[in-house]
Amino acid sequence: MTAPDDQTAYWNSTGTTKTFGHPLNPAWTAGLARDAALLDYGCGYGRLAGELAALGFTDVEGVDVAPELVARARAEQPAARFTVLADPPRIGRPDAAYDAAFLFAVLTCVPDDAAQQALVAELHRVLRPGGLLQVSDYLLQPDERNRERYRRFEARYGRHGVFETSDGAVCRHHTRERLDGLFAPLFEPVDERELAVLTMSGRPAVATQLLLTRR
Repeated sequence: MTAPDDQTAYWNSTGTTKTFGHPLNPAWTAGLARDAALLDYGCGYGRLAGELAALGFTDVEGVDVAPELVARARAEQPAARFTVLADPPRIGRPDAAYDAAFLFAVLTCVPDDAAQQALVAELHRVLRPGGLLQVSDYLLQPDERNRERYRRFEARYGRHGVFETSDGAVCRHHTRERLDGLFAPLFEPVDERELAVLTMSGRPAVATQLLLTRR
């Protein structure tokens, strides 16, 4: 059995109450022109797209699978554009349409290996050669609460780090080796950092952020 990669129903209901907080690293956007075409994939309610617009970027597009979240993003962040994905991970834009893309706390919501690979391939398609990809996501957590649920759900989903939350989401935490292997065929590493973040339920966690360039 593989973990489900379509959780639209969750994000249109329970997910609309969540708060997302992975921080943007402005130093990684400093070299981009203010009119660069930017993509926030899995934009949710538009927090990150709004931060990019506040930095002076004038061509920011957010895309998400959840119409309810996109409706909120349009209302709260009028300086950016937002689109509902009709056939995820497919983005209805031509090849090489964007100069940079942002994938913040999205892979944790796409727990299936093949679905993650398809998403990374689609980002590669829509980024121009040399375009930047910023990734922020959760590592495997060392605390006993997380270790217990990794063990509890490993047999059900067939991979370590996939688990169900108490309110109905299926999530995945990653080793660095998994993340590196996921991006290595299509992207070149530029920079990285680890940092403390809060989960969407407000618990402390460790995340990794990667700056990559499209091969």
